Amino acid sequence: MSLDMGLAGKRALVTGGTKGAGRAVVAALHAQGMQVLTTARRAGEGLPDGVHFVAADITTLEGCARVADAVRERMNGADVIVHVAGGSSALAGGFAVLDEAVWQAELSLNLLPAVRLDRALLPAMIAQGSGVVIHVTSIQSVLPLPEATTAYASAKAALSAYSKSLSKEVAPHGIRVVRVSPGWIATEASAELVGRIAAENGTDQASAERALMQSIGGIPLGRPSRPEEVADLVTFLASARAGAITGAEFVIDGGTVPTV
Repeated sequence: MSLDMGLAGKRALVTGGTKGAGRAVVAALHAQGMQVLTTARRAGEGLPDGVHFVAADITTLEGCARVADAVRERMNGADVIVHVAGGSSALAGGFAVLDEAVWQAELSLNLLPAVRLDRALLPAMIAQGSGVVIHVTSIQSVLPLPEATTAYASAKAALSAYSKSLSKEVAPHGIRVVRVSPGWIATEASAELVGRIAAENGTDQASAERALMQSIGGIPLGRPSRPEEVADLVTFLASARAGAITGAEFVIDGGTVPTV
């Protein structure tokens, strides 16, 4: 996003910022002149020079504390928090294969890191009287796939409810809380998935991509979103140009969700 969004000099924490949409968000905010700290379990390639990185497992209480400490020590706090980290490793098979460990894993990745990091960093935002928190949810929270995404979708729905409640609580303190709800994003991981589907079914990449689009309810636009498109939306919402927006959810899914 080349338009100046007035973010230069501000500080941002981006979770899950070493690949996919998270890496695109890191690059976009850094390009706006922000100080950016990102985190993942291990360092990734392609982060812009000058971006702070801390290795941490934010599915744990200790990992979240490590990230919060790094934000305070390296940037003296944050003006923007973008929770991108998330995902699912649950197997297909419906509710019967979702044992206690799977449910806990989905909540530990898709809900609790946002809760813990917000709890650690919001008091400083409240003290300064400004800040933006962006929670990346998913269209699965309203359009779950029973075969494979029940636990993931439930965790993202919980994140959405938490985000809405938090927005009401902190808005009087000058802090905005918004949600970005993507559908299928064309990341490296999704490209690998398309390749596996093509190999398993003996089809080409285009056929496998169409089959995957159909399985998630279709994409009227005809293609998945690009990571950079998600990052541009996040950048706008983080900026003062979105200064009257809080408590809202912005869907970026190429038209997949069929309801108003």
